Amino acid sequence: MTLDNPRTTISKIIEIKESLPKKQRKLCDYILKNYQSIGLITIKELASNAEVGISTVMRTINALGYENFNDLRKDIYDESLPSDSVWTLKNSITDIQKEGGRAPTLVQVWKESVNLLNKTLDSDLMENFEIVIDYIEKSSQINILGTRPYKATALYFEQLLGEFYSKIRQLSNDTEVIYDRILQLEKDEILVVFAFEPYTNRIIEAVKLAYELGNKIILITDYISCPIISYASATLKVEVSKEQFSVVPTIALIEALVIEIGKRSSEESIQKLKRLEKTLREKNVIFSY
Repeated sequence: MTLDNPRTTISKIIEIKESLPKKQRKLCDYILKNYQSIGLITIKELASNAEVGISTVMRTINALGYENFNDLRKDIYDESLPSDSVWTLKNSITDIQKEGGRAPTLVQVWKESVNLLNKTLDSDLMENFEIVIDYIEKSSQINILGTRPYKATALYFEQLLGEFYSKIRQLSNDTEVIYDRILQLEKDEILVVFAFEPYTNRIIEAVKLAYELGNKIILITDYISCPIISYASATLKVEVSKEQFSVVPTIALIEALVIEIGKRSSEESIQKLKRLEKTLREKNVIFSY
């Protein structure tokens, strides 16, 4: 399943959900978060799990162009099946069995981080990764925005890329004037947004404004139910865990983006990094043997 494919049921849910009544939006959000298990439940179970009535389920089904739940369930099930690629191995990863009681915190966190990395790396991510790199290459400026814990990832992206790439503007440091900054964006500038649940209204409104101004939005998020996904030109979705907080997949994604951007401009990037290293040594900023 590819998020950019308008023919998929998942894409249609994303496209129309904001125009639906509140209870139907709630159901759509539940489906988007749990679409991989929808093919295994009944209409009563879906209504109960999403905390809506069966009548709401039926109205939503009709809004999506289906006559009955079985057809919707079949299409979502088919779309949730992994493609025939090496990354389908991610589905064979199971919960780690802990013997002799609960594993030490370090081991537990380490194993869950590896699990999240493997689950994140799929064909959708790889396809959209290339699209994002293309947008970045063609942009005149990269604007970066993240709030709450994910401000740190936005700053890390800026710091890492800024070692050799100068066309960056950080918007996360002063969100009080975020609308002022976005109104100054040129048409060929892009906005890279880190938006993870719980989504902040300031992020949502900032993205809407950039979208209305015609700027391309690169969204890095956790769920395809993210309220700004319909405004994104490309979405990079990473897995999150209900068991523990982790930004490991996001950090790995940032590092892959930076490395790929560096490779695309390798000669210029290497020269800038060499010049930076030489200057830091001359100024005694870094230790030299």
